[in-house]
Amino acid sequence: MSQDLFRAIHDNDRAKVEQLIAANRAVVLARSESGVSALIQARYEGRPEIVNALRAAVGDLDVFEAATFGDLPQLRKRLSADPAQAHALSADGFTALHLASFFAQPEAAEELLRLGADPNVVAKNPMKVAVINSAAASGRADLVKLVLRAGANPNARQQMGYTALHTAAAHDNVEMAQALLDAGADPSLKSDDGQTAAEKAGPAVAAMLKSKA
Repeated sequence: MSQDLFRAIHDNDRAKVEQLIAANRAVVLARSESGVSALIQARYEGRPEIVNALRAAVGDLDVFEAATFGDLPQLRKRLSADPAQAHALSADGFTALHLASFFAQPEAAEELLRLGADPNVVAKNPMKVAVINSAAASGRADLVKLVLRAGANPNARQQMGYTALHTAAAHDNVEMAQALLDAGADPSLKSDDGQTAAEKAGPAVAAMLKSKA
């Protein structure tokens, strides 16, 4: 039945998901072959209606789910019971801080940092994203500023050698790029394909970087 659930999530088949839950409510606790919960998998795949159906049935969230959805009461409950969860790795190699940052949950990220989550931890998977890379991927300059204030390395590289500045440039996010530069981001760093942030930038960030060259 769990395989059916993940197939329905992938196919964006809400009716099937609801049918499976009605037949056996415990199916919402299923994990993928890589150990990812059904709820997070639905969020990864951008299935908001299925997320809503699953959340209504799941009950308590684990620390990774709470971070992903910015559920502060659940997050605090988990961390109060086991503070080490602030440093734990999910089945697919991310910390709760990675997930809160990537899914644009600044309050959850701030809570995790307050409780000692490492702003420089690198995901234990082929993506090799540091927290700053996850924050940049969210598109939220406020999240990038938050993790920078906590001590995140602005020049951390993820898979393919991309830095957060590369991401800000590609999204043409001037506020994010400026925050990274103010924190010491090096615009001369090249990704594995030999490009600097300026060479990947939209017009606004390209002009900004050119003016600082």
